[in-house]
Amino acid sequence: MKQHLAATAFSLSLAAEPVLADEKTYPLATSPVTIEDMRTVSPAFAKYTEVSVIGGLWKRPGLSPRDRSVITVAALIARNQPVELPFHLNLALDNGVTPAELSEIITHLAFYSGWANATSAVAVAKDVFAARGIGQDQLPEASPALLPIDGKKDAPRQATVEQTVAPTSPGVAEYTNGLLFQDVWLRPGLNPRDRSLITVTSLITNGQIAQATYHLNRAMDNGLKATEASEMLTQLAFYAGWPNVFSAVPIVKDVINKRSS
Repeated sequence: MKQHLAATAFSLSLAAEPVLADEKTYPLATSPVTIEDMRTVSPAFAKYTEVSVIGGLWKRPGLSPRDRSVITVAALIARNQPVELPFHLNLALDNGVTPAELSEIITHLAFYSGWANATSAVAVAKDVFAARGIGQDQLPEASPALLPIDGKKDAPRQATVEQTVAPTSPGVAEYTNGLLFQDVWLRPGLNPRDRSLITVTSLITNGQIAQATYHLNRAMDNGLKATEASEMLTQLAFYAGWPNVFSAVPIVKDVINKRSS
């Protein structure tokens, strides 16, 4: 029954008030695009949405529904695409992503996709949270006790930033080695694996693959499996576009091969 209702909800950003897995409805601030809307403009797009995305992609093994939601929400925020975000925030919550984790995803992506994109996500998430009765007591503290840092392991990354970035922009180096890696990355509201997963998602989604090797290795150090990295690319083909994924495939292949050799 729960799977059936989730599938009904997923019939796209897809009903003005989607039925979610807990059998409640959460009215959206703006009416989403429905399958019928798609058919009036592009019957082929409607067909591929129903058959390939709803009926295929989201049912594939290799990633949990929760991970698919984490990746999809991160991709929508990274690309600043708010039309489907209300639906996918609701779906993420139904798939086991907590309000605290969604809050941290938005915070983290402010640094990796830009402040304006995170602000756009806040404008959507606040209505979703309000509709579901999610209050401040379910959100992370602004300044929690941070996770411990492995100074020895982090030293090479910090030295690289000092050598390659600081001579050109001391400010960027300062915020990177201080605020970003000694604060944001150590926030406990999102586990290190998921923090790495959304970072890699953001980089691939926006075609910014220069740092993908480092962050995919970090993701796998943090527990992401090679099979999950592979399926992440499949999910992103639909939500970030084939060209961005094809650009990332050689990097993912190289990382996986080097780690397995």
